[in-house]
Amino acid sequence: TWIRDWFQKADKNKDGRMNFKEVQRLLKMMNAADKSESGTLEGEEFVLFYKALTQREEVLSLFQDFSEDGKKLTLLELVDFLRQEQLEDEGTEELAMELIDKYEPSETARARHVLSADGFLMYLCSPEGSIFNPRHQALWQDMSQPLCHYFISSSHNTYLIEDQIRGQSSIEGYIRALKRGCRCLEVDCWDGPNGEPMVYHGHTFTSKIPFREVVSTLGKYAFKTSDYPVILSLENHCSMEQQEVLAQQLKTILGEQLLTTTTDGRVPTQLPSPEVGTVTFPAAQGSTAPVLAECCETVLPPPSTGTQCSSALQKDKESLAQALSDCVVYCKSVSFQGFQEARHHSRPSEISSLSEAKARKLIRDAGNEFVRHNAWQLTRIYPSGMRTDSSNYNPQEMWNVGCQIVALNFQTAGTEMDLCDGLFSQNGRCGYVLKPPFMRDERTLFNPSDPSSREGPGSLPVISGQQLPKVANRKDGEVIDPLVRVEIHGVPADQARQETKYIENNGFNPHWDETLQFQLHVPELALVRFVVEDYDKTSRNDFVGQFTLSLGVPPVGYRHIHLLSKDGTSIPPSSLFVHIRITEPPGPEQD
Repeated sequence: TWIRDWFQKADKNKDGRMNFKEVQRLLKMMNAADKSESGTLEGEEFVLFYKALTQREEVLSLFQDFSEDGKKLTLLELVDFLRQEQLEDEGTEELAMELIDKYEPSETARARHVLSADGFLMYLCSPEGSIFNPRHQALWQDMSQPLCHYFISSSHNTYLIEDQIRGQSSIEGYIRALKRGCRCLEVDCWDGPNGEPMVYHGHTFTSKIPFREVVSTLGKYAFKTSDYPVILSLENHCSMEQQEVLAQQLKTILGEQLLTTTTDGRVPTQLPSPEVGTVTFPAAQGSTAPVLAECCETVLPPPSTGTQCSSALQKDKESLAQALSDCVVYCKSVSFQGFQEARHHSRPSEISSLSEAKARKLIRDAGNEFVRHNAWQLTRIYPSGMRTDSSNYNPQEMWNVGCQIVALNFQTAGTEMDLCDGLFSQNGRCGYVLKPPFMRDERTLFNPSDPSSREGPGSLPVISGQQLPKVANRKDGEVIDPLVRVEIHGVPADQARQETKYIENNGFNPHWDETLQFQLHVPELALVRFVVEDYDKTSRNDFVGQFTLSLGVPPVGYRHIHLLSKDGTSIPPSSLFVHIRITEPPGPEQD
């Protein structure tokens, strides 16, 4: 596929053939060949070019370390590699047979149960050789625990696809978020003409879309990516009359997807699980405490389990129309008055919304109390109102204390969304990730600012890169100078970044062969972000590609990292080749 793609790029006149000039242009495009810059491909350069296209010396060297004759890996030699380097310890012989059958191109070698160097490379470049454990692409976590025990993929101002002042509102924002596995969507509702509620960012110049269209889109796309509940957070600014319309449209358009009553008629003692999704409590009018906004949050579980409509921030009891209140069955949103107040006067089925600044102060002043609070009640974090450009805050510090609904502007690419995609890429991309055990215990001693006894070193040799893309502002034919930065995002003690040297004029097959060392106190909360940049000594480095993933279940061994673009889309065949080792922390488990 890669060779065919390059042929099509080089075949400018689309006649199915490459003339000499097209071949020259191809070599320039591929970051390869004319090292002497003579305008010709000399004999030694051709040999290097051919080797660059067809051989991976670092992989061949690894292959020969385990091959007695240097030409093949027997079944037992492959088993040795899988156990010693990839740390596979169960069903290794069966796995080795599967890999040979799947990736060995030679029929003769397959029949003899051996793996050639070509088959070994194909395995390492495959999903089984990826840094992202293919087992975690499927749903693998316990989904029967209460909602507060999960991190939930959450979007802020989902209707916006640009900035928050003049940007466009579009149902496309909802479609994109849902396709990325988002499970909490925000809708700002305002009175519209002809009795039709509209969705837009109030008191700004953002465009408007009918609420009816948003609900229709939700009904169509809510469960295409994930079968688990969607939380629809309605920021309600409507008059009583148009609130009636909101309720009517929710019920009419969503139908059975919207559950407006509990299944057993009892007040719940805890939140439902994503799996059950029907343990509800009677609708409530909300708190009398004044708050900055009015909102109602509805929860939509998959069609097979029915849907729940959940809670609200209201200014007073009269601010919510009865018909809309009747939709409110889960997660009644209340003003946060402190952890002690919540413990004595709140229910597990209630939720508080906090600004990023308020959340940071609580993290700083009462980290452990925050973790304990989030073990039994939901907390929603939203961006500062000053972020008019729809920029994002760092979600990691909120996840460090167990905040479940950490709302980000999905339309804004960058490190923050890379972290979000990295966390929620696991567990079948269902939008729910189970928190570590020490964050689900209401008596936990864990405090992210003082992780105490947990400590384990990790080493990360960055070996090589393959077919790295060019950056947009480079001149035609100019080759990049790539470097790799590895960032650890986690509790404050784990925050770290290191980078390799840059390799001059080689985006095709750069070799770094550098080992980066990290100390990990709480790997269960850590995310690792690999960033490739084009080094520039006079200005800021240009972004080339990245990949982010959770270290909760650490990948180990020799792995390929298949890079993503700035907006999180795949850019094959660009990759990095690394060797990961993480040492288990000594001592007892964290309280």
